Amino acid sequence: MPSGTHALELDLPIEKIWNFVSDMNRWAPLVPGYIEHEILSDTQSTWTFKGDIGIMQKTVKLKIDITEWQEPSLVTFNLTGLNENFAGNGFFKAIAVSEFKTEMVGNLDITAKGMMGPMINTILKNFVPKTAEDLTKAIAEEIENIELKKV
Repeated sequence: MPSGTHALELDLPIEKIWNFVSDMNRWAPLVPGYIEHEILSDTQSTWTFKGDIGIMQKTVKLKIDITEWQEPSLVTFNLTGLNENFAGNGFFKAIAVSEFKTEMVGNLDITAKGMMGPMINTILKNFVPKTAEDLTKAIAEEIENIELKKV
């Protein structure tokens, strides 16, 4: 399963991280290639984005099922391809390093299924880690920007 994990530290308390990641409307638009998302319920949404996978660009629509909201430190989710044969999961984890410092970890695992799966998974081995890193960094930057505006 192609996967990627990226961790970084923020000079913010864990509650500030949770306030942001507990609302999908805040971080869905930060997915690389984001086109749109729709909230279906507290635990389900659909996301549409354009993925630049090597020599081809694909518009991918995924259903996101939140499997766990564990305040203030963990959001886990499953991914199901709606227009492509993909499946996967991921998480955002916040770990309090101190009262005013938090480590944030983003993880993404995606596997292509079907006849083309083995070929697409070879490409995803580079794409997924980069996407996990880009999304984690984008979330961190957005949280920092929000908090700077409050000062």
